[in-house]
Amino acid sequence: MNWSYIQKVLPLYEKAALLTVRIGLLGILFAVLVGLLCSAVRQLKIPVLRSVVSAYIELSRNTPLLIQLFFIYYGLPKIGIRTSAEACGIAGLAFLGGSYMAEAFRSGLEAVGKIQHESAVSLGLTGLQAFRYVILPQAFAISIPGIMANVIFLLKETSVFSAISLMDLMFTAKDQIGLYYNTTECLALLVAFYLVILLPVSLLGSLLERRARHAEFGG
Repeated sequence: MNWSYIQKVLPLYEKAALLTVRIGLLGILFAVLVGLLCSAVRQLKIPVLRSVVSAYIELSRNTPLLIQLFFIYYGLPKIGIRTSAEACGIAGLAFLGGSYMAEAFRSGLEAVGKIQHESAVSLGLTGLQAFRYVILPQAFAISIPGIMANVIFLLKETSVFSAISLMDLMFTAKDQIGLYYNTTECLALLVAFYLVILLPVSLLGSLLERRARHAEFGG
């Protein structure tokens, strides 16, 4: 292991890791918002939009992120829509992650008993108010394991961003291997930085899951 080389390229990996985290978090934030919107449309059975949401989920979940990125980055400019590589990465994560988040929220919503909605309506709440103040908080708590699994999945999916010339961790590793052939050192740094990013997220997910179980069952 060439430690002097590792020390030399460490700043490059740190910069790439910050870019990876920034794009990943923004993409996940938009994915959660898209997932919430889609789950609300399906739960409230809004005509036409419900079919659109179902079609979006099937399209998103059954196509690879790499293909989606290529379509956004190389395809959309053909019709005059141009985006930066960073914006493309965020949009790609949001498009893919939105469908997975929608399914996570759907499972949570289906786990909430119908009696909860009926009780809320009987107390004078509208259907939308019952969904917002009664159903959604319970569904969110139930969905936490699925949501955190999706967060980890989406952060790992950032490894394909190098295909659109984003200087993320994978791009940096491949670039350094191509320049200096220090494969072992470059891959070791790649693994180490992904662990630094993903391990805290995994621990946070476990903590939130335990707290949700405690809140629901009192133990």
